[in-house]
Amino acid sequence: MDHHRNQALICLLARMLDGAAHVAVGNASPIPAAAGLLAQALSDGAMRLSLLGSRRHNFFTDGAREMFDCAAQGRIDTFFMGGGQIDGGANVNLVGIGTYPGQTARLPGSFGTAYLYYLVPRVILFRNEHSRRVLVPKVDFVSAPGTSADGVYRPGGPEALVTNLAVMRFDRDRRRFRLASVHAGHTVEEVRDNTGFDFDLADTVPTTAAPEPAHLALLRRRIGGELAEVYPEFALAMFGEAA
Repeated sequence: MDHHRNQALICLLARMLDGAAHVAVGNASPIPAAAGLLAQALSDGAMRLSLLGSRRHNFFTDGAREMFDCAAQGRIDTFFMGGGQIDGGANVNLVGIGTYPGQTARLPGSFGTAYLYYLVPRVILFRNEHSRRVLVPKVDFVSAPGTSADGVYRPGGPEALVTNLAVMRFDRDRRRFRLASVHAGHTVEEVRDNTGFDFDLADTVPTTAAPEPAHLALLRRRIGGELAEVYPEFALAMFGEAA
């Protein structure tokens, strides 16, 4: 586990949550969860965080079903989503690899991803692996579509894709990703070589802003302990904190 890289990703995702009113984070998402906790701390509690699996940071009493209701009412504005495969149209595959139903590998399953993808205005796709295995020309199975046909009412959808190499922004009108920044120590050529789909980019692509020292200090001093409630092993490895 590259602790410095992961801490930089947490701070990056937290910056992207600036101004959010209600952020929801699903299961098996320790880095987005840490980012949500950090963003809430930086907002002095003004940002509401719904962290599934947490007793301290989850006001729901009936699990994901209440979160779905909340999203349908327009009361969640940001959600993190991952995928075994993600393609250039921001389609997500959480079902399996290969031709359905004879797939060679099974993934965790869709659960409520398609539902939330349609309803939450800002969905941030996150994968801590930027490779042609994950970022494919076309997903094998569409668990959640990145875009919908014209005329379909859809307030929600993808805003960005964040990986261990770069940040890509999604243009919903063009239905394509644009390379927004490349993380320090990496190059545009590296991003291109490890991406299975075409994307737009400017003549000059900036380097992703480095974490602010104060944010890193807060992350290490306070957030690790809060994260340990839901992700004790990750927190112990990353920050030396355990519940």
